[in-house]
Amino acid sequence: MADNRNNSGGGRGRRDNNRGRNNRGDQHESDLKEKMVALNRVSKVTKGGRTFTFAAIVVVGDGKGKVGHGTGKSKDISEAIQKATDVARKSMIKVPLYKGTIPHEQLGKYGAGKVLLKPASEGTGVIAGGAMRSVLDICGVHNVLAKSQGSSNPHNVIKATIDALQKLRSPQTIAKQRGISMEKLFEG
Repeated sequence: MADNRNNSGGGRGRRDNNRGRNNRGDQHESDLKEKMVALNRVSKVTKGGRTFTFAAIVVVGDGKGKVGHGTGKSKDISEAIQKATDVARKSMIKVPLYKGTIPHEQLGKYGAGKVLLKPASEGTGVIAGGAMRSVLDICGVHNVLAKSQGSSNPHNVIKATIDALQKLRSPQTIAKQRGISMEKLFEG
């Protein structure tokens, strides 16, 4: 009787955990930058004493308009960061950038957090605070004015910033929706 454990025909004989998926996505993940925004030590009081776990918030992006965020929890710091990074890679979104800035002013909300993003001229830099700056830097926005209002909790600020970035539309999309040329769009 032939031993069919390592055949690639699928079914019960496979030992790897790949399940027939291609690993083509790994090539693009190498050029991603990641930044840890927050790391909290959380304690839970039990009958036997306190148990400590760590919660990490990570932002991942390619610096060319793709960005994602994730949270991870574990008893080990490095494992919490790794979990957060994996979640962030899966939640990536594409952001339309225009000459190193955003195409138009945009408001983002999440919970009690509000974020206002405004396009800025060349040489302005990223004028944003805390968690918002991390998201915009990783995304590849070089010139932007940003204001955060309401909740200053990193979770809310990051999600509000991602919300604002998701709502952005490229100048080409706006011109197409209005049925006008790009020149007419910028003339006013």
